[in-house]
Amino acid sequence: MKTRLIIFALIISGVFIFGQYKFLDVPKLDIKDVSSAQYDKNPSEAAEVLYRSYHYWIEYNGQMNIDVISRVKIYKKDQAEKFLNQEIYTYDGKNNNSERISSLKITTYNAENGKIVSTSVDKSSKYKSKESKNYTVTKFAFENVKDGSVVEFKYTVLSPFYWIAERVTVEDIVPIRRFEYVFDFPKFLGFNIDYKGSLTPTNRDVADKNIYGGEYYTYRFGYDNIAPYRKEKFVNNINNYMTSVRAELNSTDIRRAPQAYESGDLGGFKSYAVTWSDIRKQLYDSEFFGEELKRKSLVKDVLPADIKSIPSVEERAAAILKFVQKNYTWNKNYGEGIEQGNGIKNLLNTKVGNTGEINLLLIMLMKSAGLEAEPVVLSTVRNGLLMDHSPSYNQLNYTLAYLDISGKPFIYDGTSKMTTPNLIRPVAYNYNGYIMTAKEAKKINIFPPGKSTTYLTVDANLSADGTFSGKFSDRDTKLFALLNSEWYAEDKDAYQKESYKDRYTFPFTNIKTESLDNNEFQTSFDFDSDSFVDGIGGKLIFNPLLFLYNKSHEFDQAEERRSPIELMTGYDKIKKVTITLPEGYAFENVPKSKKFRTEDNAIQYVYKVTQEGNKLTVETTTTVEDPVYPKEYYPAFKQIFDNITKMEGQMVTVIKK
Repeated sequence: MKTRLIIFALIISGVFIFGQYKFLDVPKLDIKDVSSAQYDKNPSEAAEVLYRSYHYWIEYNGQMNIDVISRVKIYKKDQAEKFLNQEIYTYDGKNNNSERISSLKITTYNAENGKIVSTSVDKSSKYKSKESKNYTVTKFAFENVKDGSVVEFKYTVLSPFYWIAERVTVEDIVPIRRFEYVFDFPKFLGFNIDYKGSLTPTNRDVADKNIYGGEYYTYRFGYDNIAPYRKEKFVNNINNYMTSVRAELNSTDIRRAPQAYESGDLGGFKSYAVTWSDIRKQLYDSEFFGEELKRKSLVKDVLPADIKSIPSVEERAAAILKFVQKNYTWNKNYGEGIEQGNGIKNLLNTKVGNTGEINLLLIMLMKSAGLEAEPVVLSTVRNGLLMDHSPSYNQLNYTLAYLDISGKPFIYDGTSKMTTPNLIRPVAYNYNGYIMTAKEAKKINIFPPGKSTTYLTVDANLSADGTFSGKFSDRDTKLFALLNSEWYAEDKDAYQKESYKDRYTFPFTNIKTESLDNNEFQTSFDFDSDSFVDGIGGKLIFNPLLFLYNKSHEFDQAEERRSPIELMTGYDKIKKVTITLPEGYAFENVPKSKKFRTEDNAIQYVYKVTQEGNKLTVETTTTVEDPVYPKEYYPAFKQIFDNITKMEGQMVTVIKK
């Protein structure tokens, strides 16, 4: 599935200005904006961004200044939490080479007696926390917020890492009145400006200018009246499809820098990573990646001899994966390589490491056992898609182990106790990654292996008084099993509560959740309830699917679909309910079997009814072949699942003979 991208050819020579637009001219806050009660175009909107700007500018000494302003009108406080609690992440480098916030102003505006009254947040309401070894997060919330308030924050981050400006998303889940993106840098630097998405700037200025006391390039994009980009179900990361901008250094030419630039290195032109092959070289030259892979002596005696001697390559690799899973634990930190101050030696001692450390060790152990393992680097779902046209070292935050076994690709992930060959943690299924061998970079598609299956099975007995009793089991395979087993391992009570106790309101007992020997995962319980049957005129009427019948489905989006349909995995969902009647009772009428599908068989459904005497079995199978579909498939999904809901709503009637 290809995401539609619009890549702007940004012309350096010449100035393009639409109208008499002035960038970074923050509008004056109007009393009308503060006192308004609702968004005129759509009263249901919870908020509106009145103004938002990101201004990146790099000084001659290499320091990057990041100025951010956000002003948001809150119409419905209880629905606008996203805009009321904010976080600013700053990177902590080594040798005191870190980002820092130089200023932060947080204000709430309210209308009182026809005037604007402001409330500022004091220092005690802001706090910092250490999210990981590499990042500090500054958190804050607004004060005195009501329906109708305007909340505004302004801050500046000073960063020594001028070579990359993080991706900025232009659209939001609410309407935006004005948005600006400005990136200014000295002419002795060269940057790739990666623009993706369908939104076109209403104002654009791409030129060289004399600003900040020197010669600069500037990229300036202004937008007016941006429609909201709503959250949609079945989207892994909606930011992948919103319009966004990212800048990354591609070259330096210090000869063009003025004397004021004192870097200590007045060399000539230097090109940085512009291809995935360039990034491969950077990885292998890095002390945090390639240099660690060279330390073969660290792992030569780690694996037991019986694992090294397994003759089958596939079985040997699987055994090494299990060895890593058993002996080493993920510390919840992401990274394509080792963390600063750590390394494979530290992992061997502490038994705890990040994603890069654990899977680099897995690769090294495979190599020590005679397997030609290679690293695959990628970006996690939350971190965003990797783009072929815009290679980025800084976006990489995950590593997997890769083997070619008899021409078939196998990938391995040791960060979870539940993974198996080719079945990795769901966060790493992000379309593609890159195999980084010592000689080349090769793209690899990363999707779940085959379809996953859910088996929902009910064996129920009906009593003459209209009470059903029986057993239920919910069994999952492949990715579904991995997802649920990880959730259960992390919080057993939350898993059972949210998956069953909150969903099923009838009485059930003996709930049991377990991992099965074949890497499947199952929950079962016993039930006894009189809530499934209606008695009318001496007849018992009920839905033969009992509590497996759903009155609605999730493909219920009324607005036009804007994002692809991302399901994580293709799947089969099989419901099987067997009902046994009491002695002296019979079925008066039962539904008929039926099946339907799309023309290309991408979505299929079967409703099968079997009757043998006083026993009725209804089995439904919903099949979705692939993990991802273009947005154009959404009407087909909606129509099929409308029909499924209607089909599964059929009733049966039972009478006494």
